[in-house]
Amino acid sequence: MEFTGRLDQEDGAMAPAAAPRKPHLVVIGNGMAGCRAVEEVLARDAGRFRITIFGAEPRVNYNRIMLSPLLAGEKCFDDIVINDQAWYADNGIELVAGDAVAAIDRQARTVTSASGRCVPYDKLLIATGSDPFVIPVPGKDLPGVVTFRDMDDVGAMLRAAENGGHAVVIGGGLLGLEAAHGLTLRGMGVTVIHLMSTLMERQLDEAAGWLLKTALEGRGQTILTGADTAEIYGDGKVEGVRLKDGRDIPASLVVMAVGIRPNVTLAKAAGLAVGRGIQVDDHMVTSDADVLAVGECVEHRGACYGLVAPLWEMCRALADGLTTGPSGYEGSVTSTKLKVAGLDVFSAGDFSGGDGAEDIVLRDAARGHYRRVVVKEDRVVGAVLYGDTADGNWYFDLMKKGEDISSIRDNLIFGQAFASGGGLADPKAAVAALSDDAEICGCNGVSKGQVVACIDGGAATLDAVRASCKASASCGSCTGLVETLLAVTLGDDYSGERATKTVCKCTSFTHDDVRREIVAQAMKSIPEVMQKLSWTTPDGCSSCRPALNYYLLCAWPGEYVDDQQSRFVNERMHANIQKDGTYSVVPRMWGGLTNPRELRAIADVVEKYDAPMVKVTGGQRIDIFGIRKEDLPAVWADLNAAGMVSGHAYGKALRTVKTCVGSEWCRFGTQDSTGLGVKVERMTWGSWMPHKFKIAVSGCPRNCAEATIKDFGVVCVDSGYELHVGGNGGIKVRATDLLCKVGTEREAMDYCAAFIQLYREEARYLERTAPWIERVGVEYIRQRIADDGVGREALTARFLYSQSFSQDDPWAERAEGGDRQLHAHLGEVRPLASIAAE
Repeated sequence: MEFTGRLDQEDGAMAPAAAPRKPHLVVIGNGMAGCRAVEEVLARDAGRFRITIFGAEPRVNYNRIMLSPLLAGEKCFDDIVINDQAWYADNGIELVAGDAVAAIDRQARTVTSASGRCVPYDKLLIATGSDPFVIPVPGKDLPGVVTFRDMDDVGAMLRAAENGGHAVVIGGGLLGLEAAHGLTLRGMGVTVIHLMSTLMERQLDEAAGWLLKTALEGRGQTILTGADTAEIYGDGKVEGVRLKDGRDIPASLVVMAVGIRPNVTLAKAAGLAVGRGIQVDDHMVTSDADVLAVGECVEHRGACYGLVAPLWEMCRALADGLTTGPSGYEGSVTSTKLKVAGLDVFSAGDFSGGDGAEDIVLRDAARGHYRRVVVKEDRVVGAVLYGDTADGNWYFDLMKKGEDISSIRDNLIFGQAFASGGGLADPKAAVAALSDDAEICGCNGVSKGQVVACIDGGAATLDAVRASCKASASCGSCTGLVETLLAVTLGDDYSGERATKTVCKCTSFTHDDVRREIVAQAMKSIPEVMQKLSWTTPDGCSSCRPALNYYLLCAWPGEYVDDQQSRFVNERMHANIQKDGTYSVVPRMWGGLTNPRELRAIADVVEKYDAPMVKVTGGQRIDIFGIRKEDLPAVWADLNAAGMVSGHAYGKALRTVKTCVGSEWCRFGTQDSTGLGVKVERMTWGSWMPHKFKIAVSGCPRNCAEATIKDFGVVCVDSGYELHVGGNGGIKVRATDLLCKVGTEREAMDYCAAFIQLYREEARYLERTAPWIERVGVEYIRQRIADDGVGREALTARFLYSQSFSQDDPWAERAEGGDRQLHAHLGEVRPLASIAAE
């Protein structure tokens, strides 16, 4: 028998053997590559190392790819965190944040931080990433010149944007265009300066670059290509940029986004072999056997990579080498699938042409789609896609494998669905035909085989796949592919409740499940729903509470008491919060009409409360900006006194009913569009919806009120009214579907009420009408409303009943001393039944 204990000197008891010492893995870099490498190591052998991670930033690991949505205001920091504090604690990892490593002593095998902390290592991993390149022009060090690489850069840009003004972005690559997009959304004027003649010239050819430039200019940006910066000028701070051709561009902010270079400072000082990057072998080992490197800081076989997919491959090879045995990294063939300012682009391989190369091009100018596939000797050698990038992964797979495409050449340009089906599109079959190693999620380096393995392992929803393998968890551009893989893998099981995502991470129930159970079990409070449906978080979260509040309000009008604390801040304050912490107030103007009394009241409010800006909105109303929170009740009272009620510009509710002047004034008008718009707005205002809802009534087919991009639109014609549904004028424009044609105003109003109620009862919270209709199909909507008279009448009746409890003005409720009998003295606001009877 082997003796493994020790004899206690005092009592002779046998003591257990001391646990063997774990080797210490120290990681320099708390970014995406460093933490991903640690994740890969933990997945293979969680107990192999004691791990310490040093990070220069005072934060946990976050997704740098998502800095652009953060700048644009589409996400907050918590949304882009990859590994929270609990991850470090759960895995026994010591995080030293905000204390960058200043030196490596390879002989002593220690690292020393900026604060003087000295930590020994057995294995050292360098993941210092890259540094932004700053062009060496006069003025580059002026206050107001920033780069775009981390949270501190985003913070600097947000602070600059608070004061408005103009920004110059130097660099028309991905980061530069994303910075320009975010700053534009933050209210700054933006000029992009790019040295080359084509934007993103490394990813796009001239034609795709021109389409991108045109689209960005259409969003209000100024794009200067072939422009060379001479200097950045200013007296103590940035005042502008001067080009070599003599042009001056005034600016209060200059963003340098001209490229990156590997951060090799520490490695070089430690005596490691360094070229363009830290030189590593196929197992990510440097010239020192105990020091490894991974990510943008490395050079492998002469190549440095700035895309995430190669980084993930490096991390897997590194983890294999440290645990199960070296698998080796042989380099990467890269593709670029990006969303630039909301516009999809893809490129791979060589699209420059050359001897023997042939171009196959498809251009759809009306839809803004362009694709170019470069073929040489019946092999795909390059591809560029703009607008519709769904087939990018397929072209990339063909290129990597060098497959002969002669048999599908005739349909190649139309994409995999057509090529695989001999000209007949079958998206599911196309995705099913992808090889297991085909990349699905470029942001996280996830292949089709990995996604399918997650699904086979029980991940039956999109959220579950995201949680398991991170596919679709970052930019979201691959969401459609992941959902198709779910449908292909699960077959008939992927339908109904399993095909939809859960309300949030607090529950396994879907939106449809919750709505059904609220009615079936007669649940009438948020705590009751959470209790009976076994919510994992007792009080819910910011995602599920607003949804439950809406579902209960819709299911039990007149019985359920609206829970204001479960609403978003704008709905709680009955005003739109702005980036400076003040609010904007929008009174309702029925059908876009106003009168001297209302205009005087608005002018008085603007002067009395010193509002810095007054703007006419796209919905034919007036928006008063810069109202302080403490002044809101008094502002509401003053506007109420003039007979004005809330415009609900802040709510998941009816926003506006836009009209043209119609037959009363316009020589082309066929019907009284203004009058109908006013009636429709009085019928529908105050109604809570799954999302914001907009209506328009155009007096003739010339459609001046833009009815065909609204949630519900009426186009007046000589014989009556064409009713349209499911439009959207936002980032992704969607024209409406024609619902039907009716002959009278009364019918138009009844159909409108029925459509709204169907949407209210069946759409998921935060689902606009456009995606709802695309999900259920316009034929379903027609069957429920146009074809089923009895069902339509029932929907209309339920809507009008619900409205009888909804049309109390929230301003009057919240204003100090607000008049709860406000509607009585407005005169125009009458009971819904009488409005519908007209």
